[in-house]
Amino acid sequence: MLLLATASLLTGCAAADSTSIDRFSENGRLIALSGATAGAANACFTCHGLDGRGNGAGAPRLAALDAGYMERQLDAYADGRRYHPQMGWIAQQLSAAERKAVSAFYAGLPIQATAEPPARRLVLYHGGDPKRGILACAACHGEQGQGLGAGNPPLAGQPATYLAEQLRLWRIAKRRNDPGDVMLRISQLLTPSEAAALSAYSAALPGGALPNRALPATSPEARRVDPRNDASMPPLHVPESARVEE
Repeated sequence: MLLLATASLLTGCAAADSTSIDRFSENGRLIALSGATAGAANACFTCHGLDGRGNGAGAPRLAALDAGYMERQLDAYADGRRYHPQMGWIAQQLSAAERKAVSAFYAGLPIQATAEPPARRLVLYHGGDPKRGILACAACHGEQGQGLGAGNPPLAGQPATYLAEQLRLWRIAKRRNDPGDVMLRISQLLTPSEAAALSAYSAALPGGALPNRALPATSPEARRVDPRNDASMPPLHVPESARVEE
């Protein structure tokens, strides 16, 4: 009887440990605070903050972004379609369930929108440049930078330096996870000063109402909104003679 009782207790402990591990994997907050298998030194909050608002420089805000969108970015880091040495390694350490859980955690954090829009309206953001084939940023990211649809993230409230770096990475094809390669094409058509101006302007936009997050799971399959079909788009790599340089 004593042996049976001991075995029963050991079995119960093993089951409890397994359940605890499973719950930890599904708990995005614990993953964000501990780093899970990536380790405490690489915990999400060390760069993105406890409130998910980023560090104001190279680390973007994650708070209130679409959960499915963030999950798709982690997947892209893990398989190399989006390049960043540290984030690539961290994403590879996390299981698919952990990526989903930590994305859901950050999606649920609140964010305060900027009170006032920029004083000067940037035509390139709102209207694009049809002559050069540059689609307006607002067509996908919203007039207030709030993001339109699950596949198009908000730009408002992101650090301008982060946005500028993403445009640079798109331009040199270090980031390759955009459906239709819309961002690659646009970034290659922009001059350096235009990219810098768009980054600063987008970061300062008020953001408007946050999108509905009732169905975050739809985001990983979402395509970027684009009024043109693939056949009518300009060539993927823009010839040097067609680019406008400073």
